[in-house]
Amino acid sequence: MEVQEQLIFLARLSGMSPEHARSALDEWLERFQITAYRHKKVEELSKGNQQKVQFLAAILHNPALLIMDEPFSGLDPVNAAALKEAFLEMRQRGKTIIFSTHQLEQVEELCEDMLLINKGQAMVQGNVQAIKRQHGRNTVRLTLDNDPEALWLDTLDGVTVTKRRQDYVEMQFQAHLNPNVIVEAALQHGGSISRFEVVEPSLTDIFIEVVGATALPDAPAPGADEPVSGTAQKSG
Repeated sequence: MEVQEQLIFLARLSGMSPEHARSALDEWLERFQITAYRHKKVEELSKGNQQKVQFLAAILHNPALLIMDEPFSGLDPVNAAALKEAFLEMRQRGKTIIFSTHQLEQVEELCEDMLLINKGQAMVQGNVQAIKRQHGRNTVRLTLDNDPEALWLDTLDGVTVTKRRQDYVEMQFQAHLNPNVIVEAALQHGGSISRFEVVEPSLTDIFIEVVGATALPDAPAPGADEPVSGTAQKSG
């Protein structure tokens, strides 16, 4: 079957009229820039365009609940951005979206709630922002325009440098330490400060911290040897 025929057929199975299905299909094909492929067969499309057709098959009938497995797989940055926009629009319409992903930055951008799974075991569950606060560390990022490595930080009491990048140095400071001490030390060393911020841990940081600390044995189910993250996005 052609893309158009298949999508309209699936929408009608969910109760849409042919006219309503065609109208909704025209809108979504245009939105995802695949109008030219409406008369092609799905197997003739690229992996990314097949992924978009699969998404349209799932949402064309305007469901209240959407469950998807790795929906961003195979999409280039432009199409991934279009899909994220569609997800956010559906949430604004009051839809509930549950999807799995290995890309934790997508969870931070899109989700209200999440479940982190490793080898079949639930590791972390709850509201995304609450989880980040619970796992919060005293972390600072500092950029000195005239001293990008800031090697003197290695000798500063109560401070541990964890990452040096071209655009910033990341460090953790002990709970009793006022982070302004780092600013004062930078100025004393003649630093020209263009960036100083206290940051939350990313979900990737939390995943590494939680999974690395537990070293769970493999679950008995086959195919569960890779870390898997499960996420949920709900309407407010």
